[in-house]
Amino acid sequence: MERVVNLCKRRGLVFPSSDIYGGFRSTWDYGPLGVLLKRNVKDAWWRSMVQLRDDVVGLDSAILMHPRVWEASGHVATFSDPLVDCKQCKSRFRQDHLPESGACPNCGTKGSFTEARQFNLMFKTHVGPVEDEANAAYLRPETAQGIFVNFKNVQTTSRLKPPFGIAQVGKSFRNEITPGNFIFRTREFEQREMEFFVPPADGPKWFDYWVQARHDWYIEHGIPESSITVRPHDTDELSHYSTGTSDIEYAYPWGWGELEGIAQRTDFDLTQHAKFSGEDLNYFDQESGEHYVPHVIEPAAGADRAALAFLLSAYDEEEVNGDKRTVLRLHKRLAPIKVAVLPLSKNEQLAPITSEIASKLRPYLMIDSDVSGAIGRRYRRQDEVGTPYCVTVDFDSLEDSAVTVRERDSMQQTRIPIADVVAYLREQFD
Repeated sequence: MERVVNLCKRRGLVFPSSDIYGGFRSTWDYGPLGVLLKRNVKDAWWRSMVQLRDDVVGLDSAILMHPRVWEASGHVATFSDPLVDCKQCKSRFRQDHLPESGACPNCGTKGSFTEARQFNLMFKTHVGPVEDEANAAYLRPETAQGIFVNFKNVQTTSRLKPPFGIAQVGKSFRNEITPGNFIFRTREFEQREMEFFVPPADGPKWFDYWVQARHDWYIEHGIPESSITVRPHDTDELSHYSTGTSDIEYAYPWGWGELEGIAQRTDFDLTQHAKFSGEDLNYFDQESGEHYVPHVIEPAAGADRAALAFLLSAYDEEEVNGDKRTVLRLHKRLAPIKVAVLPLSKNEQLAPITSEIASKLRPYLMIDSDVSGAIGRRYRRQDEVGTPYCVTVDFDSLEDSAVTVRERDSMQQTRIPIADVVAYLREQFD
């Protein structure tokens, strides 16, 4: 874990937020390469959940919503964690995250905790110039409610019939008591959620479908099967609205942790919003003549947690010709930089061809061009940020109009005519 964190800061993937002020309470900024990695994680999810399906559409709802939304959803009353204080060192912890020994994780004192009290996790703010309860609002703790309150708008305008889904990627905020483990648990994070609306009787069938589909997506994108598992929730773990929930968990360095949750939310959310808003959120099936409130299957995942899992799975060190090689074996779809165009040296004769190839590749693939240092060192720099291919322009290129394409994992080199290099590389990413 420490090596991955160090790589992230050294190579511009993730920085502590407000770094020049000493950071700020488990908040993080994604640097030039990190923002590309996380965007690719989100795009790969969107491709799978929306682009490749004919039964899911997208949405981008507001972060600030009517306060009654959170009353209807139950967040105002029940979205809380048990908070305890250590009487010895005054540190605060979630009661359900304490070690079995009963010792304080900070000072080691046993039996020093206060009685647990419920701590609401929503960030509260005010809309407009007057700070009173009449103008209170909340930063959304999940993107799901924006989907539920738009159910009727989307269903009507898109002319969709259950089963169908609405997907969304966006920022959420939770005032976590004990954030930590790098970007795993933070107070500001990005979610990827999809609400799949189905006829009530079809809920169990679609729940099983989405658990398997989401598990397979992580394996397809590079998570080893041995590092991932599906854990069904016990009855006492289920949320009040759920008749079944399974977590896809990843073997993080500190133990198994939730990567994604898939829940059968039944008709709870639409029923609650219909009750609190007075709007009819029933669906009328013209074929059967039946009115019903759709049940919902929800795959919900964090983009930050997924990015961390992909980084941990991809990180590798090996010895090559007596030297240590650090490489991120990221799936091609997730790699921040797809191709690096590298002249063999800074010799001015190589510059025009290098520039020409870079210009031709840029409209199709995210590329980098690096001229600083020996070619072997530049290969290593690209390896440790996961760049799948390097194109090397050498002095032979001036004579044979060809370049060397190097593949990251095998380090195999192939000579390709310059005229074919764009088509060849695009094909590798199809």
